[in-house]
Amino acid sequence: MQEFYRKALLTLILLVVADALLAVFFIHQSYLSLTLLPGHRDGVRWHYSTYSDIATGGSSAVRLHDPTRERMRFDFRLTDQAQFPFVSTQLDLDDTKGRPALMNWSKYRTVTFLARCAPANSMIMVVSTFDAKVTKPGKPETFRSPGTYFSCNEQGVPVSLDLTKLTLPDWWFDAMKLDLSDRSYSLDKVSKIVIGTSSNTRRNVDSFFEASELTLRGRDQRYIVALAVIIIASCAGFGIWFFLAHSRALVASLNSKLKKDLPLVAYRQLTLEPYKDKEKASVLRFIATNYTNTDLDLDGVVAGTGANRNKVNEVLKTELGLTFTSYLNKLRLTEAARLLTEKNSAAVAEIAYSVGYANVSYFNKLFKDEYGCTPKAFRTLASQQGEPAESCSDESPAAENRHSA
Repeated sequence: MQEFYRKALLTLILLVVADALLAVFFIHQSYLSLTLLPGHRDGVRWHYSTYSDIATGGSSAVRLHDPTRERMRFDFRLTDQAQFPFVSTQLDLDDTKGRPALMNWSKYRTVTFLARCAPANSMIMVVSTFDAKVTKPGKPETFRSPGTYFSCNEQGVPVSLDLTKLTLPDWWFDAMKLDLSDRSYSLDKVSKIVIGTSSNTRRNVDSFFEASELTLRGRDQRYIVALAVIIIASCAGFGIWFFLAHSRALVASLNSKLKKDLPLVAYRQLTLEPYKDKEKASVLRFIATNYTNTDLDLDGVVAGTGANRNKVNEVLKTELGLTFTSYLNKLRLTEAARLLTEKNSAAVAEIAYSVGYANVSYFNKLFKDEYGCTPKAFRTLASQQGEPAESCSDESPAAENRHSA
C-alpha cells in the first residue's frame, strides 16, 4: 500500500502542477485589451474629424495634429460667442473600404488612457452606439451617446473610465421623444468615440488636449468557466481513479498478506515430522489445536504441554519470531480472514467467537490493525477477488490442522 500511496501522491502533485499552469494560462487569456491608437490596424481604422460651435453661431477653433501617431492631440481656443461653446475630436470607425463600421465592445469594461492638457481642465468622453430602435444611418444625432467626464493636466493624468456606467444626456431623450427612464445602452455596436470640452473649460485661452495609450480592457469569462470545468473534471477524475485504484491496491495487499501470513503461520505443517525436538513439537501442536479456546493463555499452554514458560517463549521466538500473544492473535486472525472469505452467511460475531475472541469489539480492533480494514470491509473486498480468495483459503491449513488434530 505504501507504493500505491506514493504513486497517488505523485499523481496528485502532477495534477496540481498541471492545473496551476492551466490556471495561469487561462486567467492570462481571460484579460482582454485592445489598443485603439494608432488608428490603422486589424482591418479597421479610425477616421479623425473635429467639430466646434461654429454651426451654432460660435467662433471656437480646433486644430488636430498628425492623427497617424500613437496619440491623439488637438489645439483649441473657446470663445464666448456661442451660448454653449465647445470643440471636440471624433474617432469614427471605418472598414477597409472607408465606409462607416460598427465594432463589438461588449467584452470590454473599461477604457484607459493618459490625459494631458493645458491649462488643467475637465473634458468629456462620449461613446456613440447604434440603437436599432431609434438610430438612423447617416444621422449621428440618433445614435445613443452615453458619456462621462474626466480630469487632465499638463503632467498627465491616468484615466480609467467604466464603459458600463456612462450617462446619456437628457436633451437626447427630449430630441428622440423617449422616456427618460430608458437609459440602457449596448456596446455591441460602437461607431465612434468623441472627446471634447466641458462647461468648465476656460474661454479665450490657447489650450491643448492629448490622449495616449488609449486602450480598451475587459475579461472574457469563458476562459474562467473553462478553467473551472477543467479543474472540477480533473479533481473528479482523480477522485474516481483514487477510489478504484485504492480498492484494487487494497485487495492486492490483502491477498498478498494472506498468502504471506498463511505459510508463516502455516502452523509449520503441524504433522510435526520435521521436528526432532518433541517438546517443541508438543508446544506448536497444542497451540495450533487449542487457539480457538477463548481462555487459552501462556499458563494454559504450560499446563497443557508440560513445558515451562521460557521454553514456550523460546520455541515461538526461534521458530516464528513472535511472542505468544502475537502468535496466538496471528493464528486467530488468519483463520478469521479465511472464514470471512469462505462463509459469507456467517456473522462477524459468530466468526470472532469461533476463532477464540469473546469480545467482538476487541476482535474488530485487532483485525483492522492486522489487515487495515474492518472484517465487514475485508469480506466485501474478498468477494471482489473471486478466484484469488479461494486460493488464499486453499493455502490455509488451519482448519485442516484443527480437524485432523
